[in-house]
Amino acid sequence: MTANGSVLITNVRPYGDGDPVDVAVTDGEITEIGAGLTAPDGADTVDGRGGVLLPGFVDLHTHLREPGREDTETVESGSRAAARGGYTAVFAMANTAPVADNAAITDLVWRLGQDVGLVDVHPVGAVTVGLEGRQLAEMGMMAAGAAKVRLFSDDGKCVHDPVIMKRALEYSTGLGVLISQHSEDPRLTEGAVAHDGPTAARLGLAGWPRAAEESIVVRDALLARDAGARVHIAHASTEGTVELLRWARGQGIDITAEVTPHHLLLDDSRLETYDGVNRVNPPLREERDKLALRRALADGVVDCVATDHAPHASQEKCCEFSQARPGMLGLETALSVIVETMVDTGLLDWRGVARVMSERPAQIVGLDDQGRPIAVGEPANLTIVDPDTRWTVAGEGLASKSRNTPYEEMTLPGVVRATFLRGRVTARRATSDAAGSPSAVTAGSPSGVEGAWL
Repeated sequence: MTANGSVLITNVRPYGDGDPVDVAVTDGEITEIGAGLTAPDGADTVDGRGGVLLPGFVDLHTHLREPGREDTETVESGSRAAARGGYTAVFAMANTAPVADNAAITDLVWRLGQDVGLVDVHPVGAVTVGLEGRQLAEMGMMAAGAAKVRLFSDDGKCVHDPVIMKRALEYSTGLGVLISQHSEDPRLTEGAVAHDGPTAARLGLAGWPRAAEESIVVRDALLARDAGARVHIAHASTEGTVELLRWARGQGIDITAEVTPHHLLLDDSRLETYDGVNRVNPPLREERDKLALRRALADGVVDCVATDHAPHASQEKCCEFSQARPGMLGLETALSVIVETMVDTGLLDWRGVARVMSERPAQIVGLDDQGRPIAVGEPANLTIVDPDTRWTVAGEGLASKSRNTPYEEMTLPGVVRATFLRGRVTARRATSDAAGSPSAVTAGSPSGVEGAWL
């Protein structure tokens, strides 16, 4: 961003509505919206080329791997991927090494994010010490630390002991924080690697039943009810979970849920190749689950989209399917998958995209400066989307240090043209080539614009 803190975003359509307008930003705040605005002296100008202007996206479920697995991702590389994907805030999960179960680690992750400055990185604190499910972690100290942790999860593992989960929910109410549950009864998934259905049976893969997820969802809904607490369901993946969420809401239980892009687009038919890139936790389900999740997201039964961005080294994926580490990249492809599954199918308009990718996730965790309306006086956390351009995914071209994308060589609609964090450009796409596909992008850093995004 320029020295005087001003930027003029031209030729954009807020929420995809109406004729293109210009948006003036000064010192991180939207100051004027209208046609034919003039840029102040020294201001940066970003041409939106008629694209859709949305609030910057918020991801409640990201794995940045630092500290401990910097060979697969770092806060810096993950932040760069997030900015390219249109994100202005991400929540970094606690299953690092060492585990983020104390304020020293959560504050470290927060400071790393501040130093990089491409997105707001909010560390997620572990619910239990070492993710072992036996003893509550120092939730109060993490919430009071520099990172001001507001989301806690043992993601990767379920808080399976109901007594421990009950205590965590009770404690969370006094702290004003939220527990996100990885819903998986480990007794039902021991050795499981794929959805428990006809495809897994035919391929000889150990099956993972829907009940493993659904039994924990209903248990935790009841625990939250009795504790007067909120609970959040991570990566909902089954048709039954949708119905349980609907039931719980009808009972007045304060429960929210997220769905991943890959559970909206992919299903277990992908497993025919035994390619480890398709192993994920929870597993890819059947067509009926995928369609139920799409409808639930459109209807608001499932609140928001969360990527569950999970980088892995090539040797952790290029192996026997049962030995592959579960997880997929998601930050740079999430918008395109939502366009493919929700916008192009008519299930969501662009205001709906803003709701599920920005507004609701920010509301769920109480981020006051994210997911805000595009209006004068609001923070300029924004992203410009080109809904008409299609691009072909190539792992080698992604910002992540890992390459485990399930969308390799898949052509998807919608690209991010630029992302702004409090008015500063954090990712910018150069002009398209003659064929209309993205040709180059520059990614910003706190000291200015640098590098090329090819």
